[in-house]
Amino acid sequence: MKIIRSRSNSEFQELARLAGSSRQCRAQGLTLIEGERLLSALSDSGHSAETLIISESASLDATRRTRLESFPGKKRIVLADNLFANISQVVNSQGLMGISKIPDPGSWPTGPTTALLLEGIQDPGNLGSIFRTAVAAGIQHVALSPGSAYAWSPKVMRAGMGAHFHLSIHEDADLLLLASGSLAAVAATSPHSDVSLYDTRLSVPITWIFGNEGAGLSPELTATATLRLKVPMAKGAESLNVAAAVAICLFEQTRQRSPQAKVVQR
Repeated sequence: MKIIRSRSNSEFQELARLAGSSRQCRAQGLTLIEGERLLSALSDSGHSAETLIISESASLDATRRTRLESFPGKKRIVLADNLFANISQVVNSQGLMGISKIPDPGSWPTGPTTALLLEGIQDPGNLGSIFRTAVAAGIQHVALSPGSAYAWSPKVMRAGMGAHFHLSIHEDADLLLLASGSLAAVAATSPHSDVSLYDTRLSVPITWIFGNEGAGLSPELTATATLRLKVPMAKGAESLNVAAAVAICLFEQTRQRSPQAKVVQR
């Protein structure tokens, strides 16, 4: 494997630009994947890295070097420890990293399918957590509006813990078009609704829409909802974190889909 020890090396400078700028990653259609868990998730999904990177000290560890060599990749390089630390996104790095092309999400489903529309979600931790919840709830299709956090940024990747590779993620999507054209029910949460989430039939396909952490859903997107549901909360609680709200809604739907579930039919 090629060893790079100079900051002036053109390959290192390109890696540093990608590590330091989500805009640069988005422009090139690339994502930076750090750590064995995410590299394993990439490999398990049938994809390979464009470049696999290992720190010089990690390359001297037979186990880590063998692990890196087991991942599919077009090119492998070794970075001096100080250079690797310069582009690493974590405090205690394993010394393993990859650069990968973003998977093609394919076409948005045309039939009635449970899916997730996210408007203006800007916190990377929230977005990654939502992706993990979506995968756990059996959802495949997620669409993000313009102005959302970059789905494939290192922070969102870490929060997603490999969920990205089990989803079709559509960025810069026209959520109004998707919601208004949905053949499934369209559901939004609202603290002003009189209809409880727990008293509503959710076992059917649903297009779920959730909005920005502070501003919530836009009036235009809210108007597309055929179901406006309230998540019951204790007195004094004003709202839920959006990632928590997504988890509650999706797993109530999952619960209702089990054969033993009972729910008021509306």
